[in-house]
This record gives sequence, structure tokens and C-alpha cells, in this order.
Amino acid sequence: MKTMPLRPRMSEKAYASSQDFNTYVFDVPTSANKASVSSAVAEQFNVTVEDVRLAVVKGKAKKSYRKRARPVVGHRAKSKKAYVRIKAGDNIAIFEAMEEPKETIVQKAVKKAGEKAAEKSADQPKQGRLRQAFGRGQRQTQSKGSGGK
Repeated sequence: MKTMPLRPRMSEKAYASSQDFNTYVFDVPTSANKASVSSAVAEQFNVTVEDVRLAVVKGKAKKSYRKRARPVVGHRAKSKKAYVRIKAGDNIAIFEAMEEPKETIVQKAVKKAGEKAAEKSADQPKQGRLRQAFGRGQRQTQSKGSGGK
């Protein structure tokens, strides 16, 4: 049997629906129907498909401008999306490579901040280090009321 090309949609909305509703979003050919999408997902990912919904996304109208001529109006190609809900226990590992637990991200940030604070306290005070290295004293400031006397 010939397999249908299923391209997962990588978006925040698709990621949220996969986490919350166990629904995955795929870009499918415009000739696809619910039965063919269902069998293709079940075959390729070894999951039980409960529901398939299809949506046709119409192509946007776009203008193309040319020198000394009127703009030419064209259209982008139509596309079709498939929302596939799978059985509660099943899982498709589309977003697994990108996902990193939030606790580790927070722990990394806290660790980095702690290292910076420790490094700052170990160093000399920042103000005047360069002047002291060249043997110069503190910077002289003008007083506002002296008038240059």
C-alpha cells in the first residue's frame, strides 16, 4: 500500500492541542480524505485513531509589483490540515526532541545567577580598577559653584 506523506505542523497551537487534547495536526495532500488520513496515521505511528477532522486553508491573494506596470495579483496554493485525535494511552513523539522539562530550565537560570553573583563578589570593586592599574588616582570632578577659579 502506498503511504501518504504526513508532515506535522510545528506551531504553538498544535503543540498545545497535542498536550491538552491528545490531538495532533498534520499537513496532508488536498486529495486526502478522513479514511485515508486515519489509516496512514495508524500505520505510520502505530496508534489507535479516534477522530479525524479536515480543514482546507485557502491560499492568500498576493500582489506582485513590476517596474512601470500595474501590480499583478496572484494566489498562494491551497493546503489541507488534518486534526487527528488518538486514543488516550497512545502517544506520537513529534515534539519530544524539542521538549525540555521546565524545572531544569529554571534550575539552570538559578545556577547561572548564583555563579555570576559569586564571581562579582570575588572580583575587586569595578570602579577605578583601570585607573589604579595605571597608577592614577581618583577622577577629579568639577564643583558647580566654582566658576573656574
